[in-house]
Amino acid sequence: MQTDDVIWGLINKGFCSFKAPNRPLTFCKNKYNLTGICSKSMCPLANSRYATVREHRGMIYLYMKTIERSHLPSKLWERVKLSRNYEKALKQINAHLIYWPKYMINKCKQRLTRITQYLIRMRKLKSRKTEKIIPISRRTEKLEKRKELRALNVAQLDTAIEKQLLNRLETGVYGDIYNFPEKEFIEQVVSDTESETEFVADDEIEESETSDVEDVKSIQSEPDLEYEYEVEGLPKGKKIKLLTN
Repeated sequence: MQTDDVIWGLINKGFCSFKAPNRPLTFCKNKYNLTGICSKSMCPLANSRYATVREHRGMIYLYMKTIERSHLPSKLWERVKLSRNYEKALKQINAHLIYWPKYMINKCKQRLTRITQYLIRMRKLKSRKTEKIIPISRRTEKLEKRKELRALNVAQLDTAIEKQLLNRLETGVYGDIYNFPEKEFIEQVVSDTESETEFVADDEIEESETSDVEDVKSIQSEPDLEYEYEVEGLPKGKKIKLLTN
């Protein structure tokens, strides 16, 4: 037979794992406690007849404990699902707790109103677009910063090497050691030569250029000339003749 006074005397004066002492009140951490305060009328262990309201995954339930089920710990609490409508839920509490103490009924209704209020606030917050805060440890943050610095240094080194190689290639340091693709190379050379060659009209030829051409023709039309040279070692009176075109 369960005696509530004996159990409360042991809990109040002795040790209880659900106690959270705090001045001036002592709080209770038991999940079935109706108000969260450690007292004889609100203790779920020291009362053989007890009722509370709890929320589980967005639904509200009424939990009831009676002395007839005290010998069955697995079936000690009876759970009743309450309606989402606040007025219907109040009527359900009145119907199931019709012969229970009035203070217990009022506390269950107060807890129901509090749970419905914070469920409404939760739904409103979920509908809003808020920034998601993700905790990051300092160690991982430092490692990520070091990785970023290393990657930046490697990228800068690659660009510097590329610029240096291009400068050397332009200045001709490596000569002909690079094997460029033959087809693309020929096309590039042809396009460069075509861009460098310029065509001049007949009217734009200067007089100096025409005079140079005439001088060359006159030289070619002149007869061959003879020149005489004296060479040492030959007898006197003998000379060598050279013909020039």
